[in-house]
Amino acid sequence: MSDTSLKINGQRLWQSLMDLARVGATEQGGNCRLALTALDGQGRDLVVGWMKDAGLSVSVDQVGNIFGRRAGRNPALPPVMTGSHIDTQPTGGKFDGCYGVMAGLEIMRTLNDQGLQTEAPLELAIWTNEEGSRFVPVMMGSGVFAGKFPLATALDATDMAGKRVRDELQAIGYAGPQPVGGRPLGAYFEAHIEQGPILEAQDKVIGVVTGSLGLRWYDVNVTGMEMHAGPTPMSVRQDALFAATHLMQEVIHIARDHQPHGRGTVGVVQVHPGSRNVIPGKVHFTADLRHEDAATLARMDQRWRQACAEAGERFGVKVELIDVQHFPPTPFAAPLVQHIREQAQRAGYSHMDIVTGAGHDAVYIAEVAPTAMIFVPCKDGISHNEIEDAQPTHLEAGANVLLGAMLQAAGVHQAAEVTA
Repeated sequence: MSDTSLKINGQRLWQSLMDLARVGATEQGGNCRLALTALDGQGRDLVVGWMKDAGLSVSVDQVGNIFGRRAGRNPALPPVMTGSHIDTQPTGGKFDGCYGVMAGLEIMRTLNDQGLQTEAPLELAIWTNEEGSRFVPVMMGSGVFAGKFPLATALDATDMAGKRVRDELQAIGYAGPQPVGGRPLGAYFEAHIEQGPILEAQDKVIGVVTGSLGLRWYDVNVTGMEMHAGPTPMSVRQDALFAATHLMQEVIHIARDHQPHGRGTVGVVQVHPGSRNVIPGKVHFTADLRHEDAATLARMDQRWRQACAEAGERFGVKVELIDVQHFPPTPFAAPLVQHIREQAQRAGYSHMDIVTGAGHDAVYIAEVAPTAMIFVPCKDGISHNEIEDAQPTHLEAGANVLLGAMLQAAGVHQAAEVTA
């Protein structure tokens, strides 16, 4: 085997993605496999079967994280891990999360094809409830693994119907016996579609991800008073929705005032009582602020808290601000980032450094192990949408870079590099 001969089977990678996409397929070509539903269980069963077919030893921990291990020459070395998630949004696509898992599986299959063994063991991870669309906290499995919150917090989390994580894990057969985390990793790599428009706009195949934006999530409850829309003069109203819309706009203004990396989003709004001729008495909404610089994110947070405090007095309502989740800006491990950059260069793939604006399991794992990510473009930057799409050649390129970077980290007797 020459130094430039090793690359993955792009057609096999694509077929695996399409086969997985049949589980929970939607009418517009996407996927709905909410975490720990029966469909998520079917998806897990399918991929676990593929792991076993590839000779991986499979284990499941107490929060349902799945690990497939490929033995290395030196079992005393900490494993080099890759992975992502296969749970989706309610109207999700075929590639978000799934690409990282299938790329990792393809690495294992390729090494089997070549009869190549690494010095350190390799592991493929499927993390539980990354999306957070059914259960909060988001990035649940990797968060418990990294010690960000207790196992009990995850297991006792409930969905909108009151169903608990621990019970739903039992229902689909993935309440595993293994302890969560507490073991060393030599390195962690995650391949992912960008979920944004930058790579496509810049005509680059590989995004070398240098780190992630910090994030703050909030719940906001605004309480005024329901009154009749006709007889009640404007001057005496305690209109919860009027106050809430002012705050919703402030979320956007804060982000726009901290460009280019500021982000601000209101994603959920619930109005009570929801009647055409009743002044809204209660409004619940979510707020999401992000930035790559910790000090700037702290200033955005301070401004947001001040706006909420002032709104109560200004509009004659009660504003309750609840902190839901926070993780700081996370730089990835420079040596691993350099591995990815070098592999892209050697393969002849166009590439650029990029910061991820989305939360990924890699962000939590970066707190307990050297971590880096690889991005590939997605069509029009669209993700969390049934029409999410990516080019097979780009997916293949990202997996080739992943293969080279993992071999560089895990060590092989004969140096192996990837080619375009």
